[in-house]
Amino acid sequence: MLTRVKSAVAGFMGGIMTGGSSGGGGNNGSELPLKFPYMRPQFLGLSPDEIECSADHIARPILILKETRRLPWATGYAEVINAGKSALNEDQACCEVVVARRRPMSYCPPSTPSKTPTAKRRNSLPNGEGLGLRMEHGMLGEDSEGLVFHYWALFDGHAGSGAAVVASRLLQHHIACQLQAVIEILRNLASLPPTIMGEEPDNNPYLQGNTPGPHRGLTRAASLRGATGPSGPPSSTPPPPRFFTEKKIQHESLVIGAIENAFKEMDAQIEKEKQAYNVTGGCTALSVVYLLGKLYVGNAGDSRAIIIRNNEIIPMSTEFTPESERQRLQFLGFMQPHLLGNEFTHLEFPRRVQRKEVGKRMLYRDFTMKGWAYKTVEDEDLKFPLIYGEGKKARVLATIGVTRGLGDHDLKVHDSNIYIKPFLSCCPEVKVYNLMHYEHGADDVLVMGTDGLWDVLSNQEVAEAVTTFLANCDPDDLHRYTMAAQDLVMRARGVLRDRGWRITNERLGSGDDISVFIIPLMYGNRQP
Repeated sequence: MLTRVKSAVAGFMGGIMTGGSSGGGGNNGSELPLKFPYMRPQFLGLSPDEIECSADHIARPILILKETRRLPWATGYAEVINAGKSALNEDQACCEVVVARRRPMSYCPPSTPSKTPTAKRRNSLPNGEGLGLRMEHGMLGEDSEGLVFHYWALFDGHAGSGAAVVASRLLQHHIACQLQAVIEILRNLASLPPTIMGEEPDNNPYLQGNTPGPHRGLTRAASLRGATGPSGPPSSTPPPPRFFTEKKIQHESLVIGAIENAFKEMDAQIEKEKQAYNVTGGCTALSVVYLLGKLYVGNAGDSRAIIIRNNEIIPMSTEFTPESERQRLQFLGFMQPHLLGNEFTHLEFPRRVQRKEVGKRMLYRDFTMKGWAYKTVEDEDLKFPLIYGEGKKARVLATIGVTRGLGDHDLKVHDSNIYIKPFLSCCPEVKVYNLMHYEHGADDVLVMGTDGLWDVLSNQEVAEAVTTFLANCDPDDLHRYTMAAQDLVMRARGVLRDRGWRITNERLGSGDDISVFIIPLMYGNRQP
């Protein structure tokens, strides 16, 4: 075990294994075909030669949207490859206007969770070609056959770009499929979503305090059970509503649920595709959906989104790391100790426990604690900690530095049969921002970035850089947001000097892949 852990920790500074494979299955050198070929975001319109030239780890050219191209809402985008961490840029991005059709879509997954193991699920989504979901961004508002939503997403791959490439091509379609099931409900904002689909809320007698008509009297016990009491003559007295109250579910909760289920279906599809295609590694996922006047920001991983509005910073995501999810991970290890392979402990100590310290009292904490306490060290505590390290160096099972994302189904602890996936969640946290509550100006934006940006720049530094840049641009120049994104990436990458990439005050620049969207919010106020 010690040798194994030493080998795993040897890659501690660089994170998990770096990969340059362009598609990727679970094994390097897989002979399986690629699901999708490696490429840069389609909206950049790069030729194969331009893609090859962009993979220069010395010059690190910043790629931006060409002046002849436009994204919905005049969205700005820029990216740069890493400084040698992996052969390819493992970030991926997508920006589209998508239609969730009213009529059933044959490629949609089942509307109810499948009880079939994910490895045996039938894939109901095609390769993503010719789906007919994309729309020209001039076609806005409510489509005659469904709902139109705007979609932006960033995917930060690790151990290969395969999972990020697949997710960038298909996640939006999973979201459309999930929304398709509730289109009619979402279009009827005047009524709350019914508890039973197809049932009008006003027709549910248990929700009425004054429902006319005879009914049998209920005893209190029977009412709590939801059953009728002993047989008796009909009564005209309405049933006590307090025994039949229901939660009032808002429409936005249906959208949140659709996004959450879409992430789970995307993760299940990646697992399934790995049986037939070469899909490497995993990826974090950060998505933004604009629908019916609201922005829904879903995050699974350590990318980040913030809104900059009238010089105010509004965080729209939370990073999921071994430290931020320590208690969830420790609880899982406590409840299912077999996942630790008898080689890790779910407890956390300030440092590795040494054998000479057995019997002494040492600081520790478990999943029930935010603080620390002392315990007597036992032989079991000599195992390697489930979570080890601090900040960007923190790792789960000495292997991976993020705790949510897509893929990674084959990832194991080095030289062992211990799978990492049970500790990695594909479920996103979804935050909602109502665009209709504010009249946004030309400089009010949402900034999305992979961790390569946020590792070296704080929210405040990003906000100041974007605000200052936009203030010096012509408000009518639609290319200003792309130029602002380019400026932001340049600030995070820095300049190559004798001692590496350096940014302001000679701090280390980001050596990671960096991808940035800057989305002007004023266009959301203009949507019908």
